[in-house]
Amino acid sequence: MELHQVNRRRLCDRLRPRSDVPEGALIVLQGGDSFPRYCSDVDVCIFRQESYFHWTFGVLEPGCFGTLEVNTNRAILFVPRLPAEYAVWMGKIQPPSYFRDRYGFDEAYYVDEMATVLKSRNPPVLLTLHGKNTDSGSYSKEAVFDGIGDFDVNKSILHPEIAECRVVKTDLELEVIRYANKISSAAHIEVMKRMQPEMYEYQAESIFLDYCYRIGGLRNICYTCICASGDNGSVLHYGHAGAPNDKKISGHDMCLFDMGGEYYCYCSDITCSYPADGKFTADQRLIYEAVLQSNRAVLAACKPGVSWVDMHKLAERTLLERLREGDLLRGDVEEMMDTRLGAIFMPHGLGHLMGLDVHDVGGYPEGVARPEGAGLRSLRTARDLIQDMVITIEPGCYFIDCLLDAALENPEQNRFLVAEQLERFRGTGGIRIEDNIAITPDGAELLTCVPRSVEEIEALMAEGVKDPLPGPLVTSPKAK
Repeated sequence: MELHQVNRRRLCDRLRPRSDVPEGALIVLQGGDSFPRYCSDVDVCIFRQESYFHWTFGVLEPGCFGTLEVNTNRAILFVPRLPAEYAVWMGKIQPPSYFRDRYGFDEAYYVDEMATVLKSRNPPVLLTLHGKNTDSGSYSKEAVFDGIGDFDVNKSILHPEIAECRVVKTDLELEVIRYANKISSAAHIEVMKRMQPEMYEYQAESIFLDYCYRIGGLRNICYTCICASGDNGSVLHYGHAGAPNDKKISGHDMCLFDMGGEYYCYCSDITCSYPADGKFTADQRLIYEAVLQSNRAVLAACKPGVSWVDMHKLAERTLLERLREGDLLRGDVEEMMDTRLGAIFMPHGLGHLMGLDVHDVGGYPEGVARPEGAGLRSLRTARDLIQDMVITIEPGCYFIDCLLDAALENPEQNRFLVAEQLERFRGTGGIRIEDNIAITPDGAELLTCVPRSVEEIEALMAEGVKDPLPGPLVTSPKAK
């Protein structure tokens, strides 16, 4: 709870100097709710708290509200009044005082008492949360409760201030993110050790999930696992319901496994790429080392004040240079950059902010414009790096037919492509190497700890545990 006390203090410290925040102003946040699946009585998933509410208060239960007095940091929790039958099905009904003590609030009441309690404080204004998430395009959930119409409400002040607080992590937040990375890194290593041809992609996913929960206590994951093998590696968000990690992995397939466990709502986001049989071919090694060099060039250059747009361009330039050395490209690399050739092989942005959401808030605050150009417009942030910011570095190289075909038809780009060399890479998928870093005063701390060099990966996979494959396996109609 100390983590959230620090967060509340930081937020109030940002708001107090503002001339438009009067003495006695109250921040009002509404927590998340649990929802059933369609018309059934089954919850969609295990309840996970709304991120802004969790950052501020750390409350794990649904249906709550919290208030925070800007002048004094005094926090009040409001919990739902539960029906008597709750005790039969869900467990003991606790009074508000239980949650007050558990979560370190100054006071606690029922939600149906909220208007009365707040009127007794006579706040000059309620600061509610309303703002656009620049990744999803959706708006944050603004607090609404019975009786709110009797108060003066300002919904524009809070969002940019609390989002900026979330961008810069405290020491306590960094400790939680380090733990999520530690367990997720070890889970990736476990998958790598147990990987073998003829497995199904979902078996690799299950190994990761089992390790995260059984060993690390990470009950949730931060996003749908991407367990892509072969040509599936060229599908950037593979693993969704229409492509549910259900392919049988072939002998020389490259595996691109993008998975991250979540601990106490804080995220990790790690991608490892390696051959299923544990031995890189010459072509696989060429592309893998090109991506790894891009990753490490960015890692070495990161520090406070550095432009993330420049880091994306550094990754592109490094990748193009290595592809030219491998005879897949020809010509001047700077001219390639001018035609945005790098986006043919890496159409996504270099990385994203990370914290309580895997694509964390604050990527495009007021005054930061989204850059133009293929690849660049996909960047989830264009900010300069700040100390204690957490961000991912995830360059990739993919052989996506529609992008290659378009480039071969484009006279500005096809002059750089060695078509006969590139042809043999069609159908091989892609390679991504993703690490999580925290920006330090003079560089970056690498939070991810997995084998990265070809030699390290091959050695680990050679020593790994190869379980007997279960059978027969039930597969989806698509897989059959």
